Amino acid sequence: ESCAEHPDVLIPFASVDPHKGKAGVREARRLVNEYGVRGFKFHPSIQGFAPNDPVAYPLYEAIEELGAVALFHTGQTGIGAGVPGGGGIRLKYSNPMLVDDVAVDFPELRIILAHPSFPWQDEALAVANHKPYVYIDLSGWSPKYFPPQLVRYANSLLKDKVLFGSDYPVITPDRWLSDFEKLKIKPEVRPKILKDNAARLLGLTPAKENS
Repeated sequence: ESCAEHPDVLIPFASVDPHKGKAGVREARRLVNEYGVRGFKFHPSIQGFAPNDPVAYPLYEAIEELGAVALFHTGQTGIGAGVPGGGGIRLKYSNPMLVDDVAVDFPELRIILAHPSFPWQDEALAVANHKPYVYIDLSGWSPKYFPPQLVRYANSLLKDKVLFGSDYPVITPDRWLSDFEKLKIKPEVRPKILKDNAARLLGLTPAKENS
């Protein structure tokens, strides 16, 4: 509701449990149509589902039809770390290769792989490089800890598909940006990562800039 009241500065993403079935689909449609929600965050390890489980497919279909974005947590999570049994959280569900199936089955769905995907960084790069509507965000890690192959791809093959993110309050935007300044990113690529790529993905740029 707050985002809907201030759409000039806030772009809302929401979360819907894919196990809700038809009720989840109705919820997603209401969030987009009534509140201007532009994307949906999934945390497979926390929500206890594999991204390519057919249980989630009706929800993906609705998100694709609505023109919204599906954002998936990928890689290890700090939630449950050090707790016996990891608090019941299964890391395997956050392997980006499971999202590759989603990109195949919903070819027009815009997908973001959230975070450097430890220990599956190469898998994330492969999926984003292979599937035209799969992006990677850089939230959750300080840039000084980025794997070298992530920096290399962000500077070259994936320069138009990598997105800024801080994962506040885990990392403050100020700290992230300060560390990003020290990263060896080409000057012409920096504005793409910090703003332009996300603006294009969310349809905030004029049509002629999307070509």
